[in-house]
Amino acid sequence: MTDPSDTGGTPLEHAALVDRISADSLTTRRDYLRIVATVSGGLAVGSTVVAAGVLPRHGDGTATPLRIADRIGRGQAVSFSYPGEDDRAIAARLSDGTLVGWSTICTHLACGVVRRPDHGRDGDLYCPCHEGEFDIRTGEVTAGPPPRPLPRVLLVEDARGAVWAVGTARSGEDPQAGLCRGLRERDPDLADRIGCDS
Repeated sequence: MTDPSDTGGTPLEHAALVDRISADSLTTRRDYLRIVATVSGGLAVGSTVVAAGVLPRHGDGTATPLRIADRIGRGQAVSFSYPGEDDRAIAARLSDGTLVGWSTICTHLACGVVRRPDHGRDGDLYCPCHEGEFDIRTGEVTAGPPPRPLPRVLLVEDARGAVWAVGTARSGEDPQAGLCRGLRERDPDLADRIGCDS
């Protein structure tokens, strides 16, 4: 019977083999600690940048009004870009005639949000990346990991039924405050005339 640990060589050859296997290890403890430190540092810097507001987020830009549709019927929705060309958004007319507008950039990891008209009375907004769900009426998170509601796109309808995007409000921000913030940056005199607070 042979010893299973016997490699067929001398003890010196066996020790050399063990040393070579150890040297060929993909990640040493020192390498592992270096990787952990680098990733931790990157997360700390990234968190600081996001918290400081360095990165733009939907609802921060000022944009001129944009005509997005000649008409939106009950149960219909229109996708568009606003306030910038990279800011994806949706306008929808709900079953009771209410007109709503939302950013379609998920507040979790910025994946694209889509409308699911077959979920509930008016449908919902859904992020397929991590299964986040938002109430189409309020923009509030109803399921999944998103940390805050969708930013609102402020819509108005003119006398002919055309729908216009006129501003944005940040996640959870009152629409009036969002409109006044954008208007104060574009036209301070008009903001004062309509009663926007400083």
